[in-house]
Amino acid sequence: MNGKSQKIGLLTTTSLVVGNMIGVGIFVLPAVLSNYGSISLFGWLFTATGALILAKIFSNFSKIIVSKSGGPYVYSKAGFGDFIGFLVAWGYWIACWVSNGAVAIAIIGAASFFIPELATNSALSVSLGLALIWIFTWVNTRGIKESGKIQLITTVIKVLPLLFIILFGIFFFKIDNLPAFNLTGESNFTTLSTVATLTLYAFLGIECATIPAGDIKDPEKTIPRATMLGTIIVTILYILGTVVLFGILPLEILQNSPAPFAEAAKIIGGNYGGYFVAIGVLISGIGVLNGWILITGQISMATAKDNLFPDFFKKENKKGAPVNGFVIGGILSSIVMLMNYTEGLVEQFEFIIQLTTLVVLMPYLFTAAAYALIVIEKNLHTNSWVKTFVLSTLGFSYSLWAIYGSGSDTVFYGFLLLLIGIPVYIYMKWIKNKEN
Repeated sequence: MNGKSQKIGLLTTTSLVVGNMIGVGIFVLPAVLSNYGSISLFGWLFTATGALILAKIFSNFSKIIVSKSGGPYVYSKAGFGDFIGFLVAWGYWIACWVSNGAVAIAIIGAASFFIPELATNSALSVSLGLALIWIFTWVNTRGIKESGKIQLITTVIKVLPLLFIILFGIFFFKIDNLPAFNLTGESNFTTLSTVATLTLYAFLGIECATIPAGDIKDPEKTIPRATMLGTIIVTILYILGTVVLFGILPLEILQNSPAPFAEAAKIIGGNYGGYFVAIGVLISGIGVLNGWILITGQISMATAKDNLFPDFFKKENKKGAPVNGFVIGGILSSIVMLMNYTEGLVEQFEFIIQLTTLVVLMPYLFTAAAYALIVIEKNLHTNSWVKTFVLSTLGFSYSLWAIYGSGSDTVFYGFLLLLIGIPVYIYMKWIKNKEN
């Protein structure tokens, strides 16, 4: 079992939230948003409000269910029982290792800025991708403290370029560069919904502090603080970063830029500025990969300890790391990554990425609903029922809207992915009954 020495504190836990939210995509997103106009800044605000509501629910839940790893899985299970708990864990676990395969590809894309050959040489790209997945799988088997150190360092490094753009970009800001309010020809409401859906994916990861709860010092204090602090930091960086980019880069450049932050950094600090941001993007991807590999192992271990995943996921090494969970996750992520480099499987790779969108949003929906249920069952918050129900209803409504906004295809295929898990659930129940 874990000794006290393997527990992480507030700084590292916050870096897990910030680090797992800020990926490679955010460095490209302002270019996409600029096609919609300045209304996209309101999209950010809307999404950030929803994310902060969910972060508050996760924070409050971590004070009710203390020291139990699993986060959204544990909370959904507490509210709705084993079956819903299993479906949340099943979908979330699959989404983790699929997105790790996708993150490895994004890192290769960022590295091609420095090694152009990576864009044309598949053998080199695949080798680097596999090396990254397995290096960080190995790092995570060394215990949460080792993984936490890398998470903290990479989070600081990835935040620096964003701060650089925000702080120095103000001096290059031109109000004339700001795009018109709505460039789409659609109604403001429709455009706002589209933009809010686009920005939502930049906030996935708010729940990350709750998942390794058993490995966190003073979890009832540390997890709520890290969750809220991490979400607030990321919100400020995202919104200010987008505003400053809109003001630095003329619209025609911004709309067509594959690397808008690097483009803005070149204006501020010449080629060195561009390199600085490019390194930040690369490190950002590495930090995300490290953090989500940690979450993949932790979620499968927490579910296995409740006898809802196979026993071998429970196995911990002497550092308290769920070593089998990491290895299996690593193998599956490697397969997903290889699909992208195999002719004929590229479409399947894109399909699998789309498939996981719904199952990442489902845990938010069930956690928000379970929050009100648990408060009623345990007769907590007796003086603030209204606050509890308002928070739970807002979190549930926002999650429902986010699922709706992800599109009918995503909902359909994501639902199928959840249904595939039912035979696994039946098998686990059968095993459990046999043992009893």
